[in-house]
Amino acid sequence: MVVDVVLGVIVAVLLVAAVVGGLSVRVVQQFQRGVVFRFGRVREEVRQPGLVALVPVADRLRRVNVQIVTLPIPAQEGITRDNVTVRVDAVVYFRVLDPVKAIVNVQDYNFAISQVAQTSLRSIIGKSELDDLLANREPINQGLELMIDSPALSWGIEIDRVEIKDVALPEAMKRSMSRQAEAERERRARIITADGEYQASARLSEAAAVMSSTPAALQLRLLQTVVEVAAEKNSTLVLPFPVELLRFLDSAAETHRRGVAERDGAERDGATPGAGAVEPGAVEEPPLPGMEQLELPPLEEVLDRSPLNSPKPGQGGGGAA
Repeated sequence: MVVDVVLGVIVAVLLVAAVVGGLSVRVVQQFQRGVVFRFGRVREEVRQPGLVALVPVADRLRRVNVQIVTLPIPAQEGITRDNVTVRVDAVVYFRVLDPVKAIVNVQDYNFAISQVAQTSLRSIIGKSELDDLLANREPINQGLELMIDSPALSWGIEIDRVEIKDVALPEAMKRSMSRQAEAERERRARIITADGEYQASARLSEAAAVMSSTPAALQLRLLQTVVEVAAEKNSTLVLPFPVELLRFLDSAAETHRRGVAERDGAERDGATPGAGAVEPGAVEEPPLPGMEQLELPPLEEVLDRSPLNSPKPGQGGGGAA
């Protein structure tokens, strides 16, 4: 009986020791830190990863995650400084720097950081312009990080970085921006085309100056153009016609017309009725080159052959020819 009692006491002591050991020993992971509360008062010493010994019943352990937390900020709608309605969402990266402050100074630091981030995002939208939100986000991200980091320092939290993810624009604004971009590109295209025309005209003027000093260069260029056209094996050959030749032919035709007009005027002024003779002082025009010259018969022979001078039937003195 004595042995059974002793064995029962030993077993009971072991069970009590096991329960006490289970209550006084905790495990803290590598990415965690332990904050101990003894009778409701926080201990200044932060427990490091590993086994942590606690006073049974008196101590309570709170584990705090010190990893970097990714917190998405819900999309916030606001009006920019240039009066454009936008919808912006962002993301905040933060971590707990002082576990004691994060547990004691704020009730729920995740919810607190989320609310501060939303408020700061709406504030930064009203201070920025649309072009900065679309193309120059780095200063905006830095300003947003500074606005969130100011209250977070007293909570023992460090803001690692803040990034604006997306900027949603109204459909009307998207169409307006598309038209603006299209007009800008068309303006650049016209400027480039005009610049090319200007450079080409400058080069052509220099080439014209060189060809005017050496007329043979123009002929060589004409022959080169003919060779380039003929290289395509076309059945039609386009040959440029010199403008100078057209001007020469025009001047020659004008000279001929003036000469004919002067001759007709001289004949009307100096001719006598019934006579076709030319005045003694009249000067005959030289025959035009390339035209066949016909010799006219004498005037008397033409008059004798006229039907007016033929004998009528029944008159004497004329026989049948």
